[in-house]
Amino acid sequence: MSDTRQERIDRIAANGAFDVIVVGGGINGIGVFHDLAQQGVRVLLVEMNDFCSGCSAAPSRMIHGGLRYLENGEISLVRESLNERDRLLRNAPHFVRPLPTTIPIDRLASGMANAALGFLGFTGKPRPRGALPIKLGLALYDAIVGRNRMLPRHRFRGKAATRAAWPALRPDVRCSATYHDAWISHPERLGMELIGDACAHNPEAVALNYARLSHAPEGLTLTDGEADQRLAVSAKVIVNATGAWIDQSAASLGAKLSERLVSGTKGSHLILNNPALMAALDGHMIYYEHSDGRVCIVFPYLGRVLAGSTDLRVNEAGRTACSDEERDYILGALQALFPAIPVAPDQIVYSYAGIRPLPFSEANFTGRMSRGHAVRRLQGDVPQIGMVGGKWTTYRAFAEEAVDLVLQDLGRARQGTTRDLPIGGGAGYSDRLADDLMSRLGLTATRAAHLVDLYGSNAGKVAAFCAAQNDQALPGGTLTEAEVVWFIQQEQALRLADVLQRRSPLAIRGELSVDLITATARVIARSCGWTEARTKAEITRFLSDLEIYHGVRLTQSEGTQS
Repeated sequence: MSDTRQERIDRIAANGAFDVIVVGGGINGIGVFHDLAQQGVRVLLVEMNDFCSGCSAAPSRMIHGGLRYLENGEISLVRESLNERDRLLRNAPHFVRPLPTTIPIDRLASGMANAALGFLGFTGKPRPRGALPIKLGLALYDAIVGRNRMLPRHRFRGKAATRAAWPALRPDVRCSATYHDAWISHPERLGMELIGDACAHNPEAVALNYARLSHAPEGLTLTDGEADQRLAVSAKVIVNATGAWIDQSAASLGAKLSERLVSGTKGSHLILNNPALMAALDGHMIYYEHSDGRVCIVFPYLGRVLAGSTDLRVNEAGRTACSDEERDYILGALQALFPAIPVAPDQIVYSYAGIRPLPFSEANFTGRMSRGHAVRRLQGDVPQIGMVGGKWTTYRAFAEEAVDLVLQDLGRARQGTTRDLPIGGGAGYSDRLADDLMSRLGLTATRAAHLVDLYGSNAGKVAAFCAAQNDQALPGGTLTEAEVVWFIQQEQALRLADVLQRRSPLAIRGELSVDLITATARVIARSCGWTEARTKAEITRFLSDLEIYHGVRLTQSEGTQS
């Protein structure tokens, strides 16, 4: 992705006729773009904001098989999710790593009817889960994986062993079960690496953020949101991957819908700076039920603690934030789980929320709504293939399903699969990369670890890029000025949020300050030719968005998060 934005715009202006236009630059749309590029298709990816900035920026950051889906009878979804989890462990080992997950249990047989009712289509609230149904569920979970497992089988602990391992858990816990899933450190970066791989493989693949596709009787128009430039484009097929917005966007692009496609539920998460809670977790995710029967999670994440989540039905898609009620719900559930560890709002360094684009459902209890996915043919002036549902773990399989339909419509044969294709810095990744950078380039342990964490096996390329410039560290963080330039030149970053929230984890780790934001804005301004007025406006907008959507208030006088 070394070509500039203007070069991409010029390529579209020179030839706006694409085989496929993918609308929506979240992980599902990116997955389709990546797969189509591997097939040699001339494909355009259009995202109205930044890549992975909507629901794809607000996941639980788990890569998991969906143990809870067994209760809804979604065996095929669990099988697919487990297979895709293991593929991500192999293909993106720099970002996706095993996560031991422990379920605290305070009942024996309660909840045995949950799965049976789920199979029969019951949509109400399930009963609390006891040891016996959890044991049966985990046995089935292990059996679905089969012989080619990458992670250990589950194990049970009695009360004494559970108390010894997690002494801070609530006292009524009678036993516990531990199984393994995975977590993803930098989901937005994985999306960017997929785009980079696609463009490097196929020069006919073009990805554009901050752009819109519109439909009119005379045809399709692409609007560049940066320069407000309009270009005529065409496609044989549109893939609609707009997630929670699919009902509105499909109609606006000329599709004739006979029924609603998506039901939205809102999920909010908190990032806490709580060393006592971090220590109490002992490297595990705790997967537990709150008093209302909803499943909650808490696990170590990038030196902080990630806690969630809520699951509230919403009627309209839109940008959203964690409400005070949701914050108190999550903190209350945590406090009940670890009663001796103080959990308070002032420990929150970041919060985020997103709308899950679930297949339309009238289920009374949101936990009973399917987390599956489906592709739908939508008729219009330009045929659309709509992607309904989906989640991070299964994005590749979902994309493959959509691409198979696209290739069928184009009359083309599939040239290969992405199943075993390494992603970005996952190619050639090893645990010795940091040591190699230290010995070969003379980097400090801290600097080498930072580069490997963010770029995987591409860390050496980034280090060389930084060394070729008059690089300086940004105030109070591990990021440098040259890395910001790298994000702009190689990863299509255009705004402060692109750099500080999606290309790097500085915001979610609670490491922002006004000085850091200002210094970063100055680097972007030099690289992108911003005026002083635009630079100040960008800083103001970013600070406002942090407070409104992420609960982060920064003051000029203190220069730190509060």
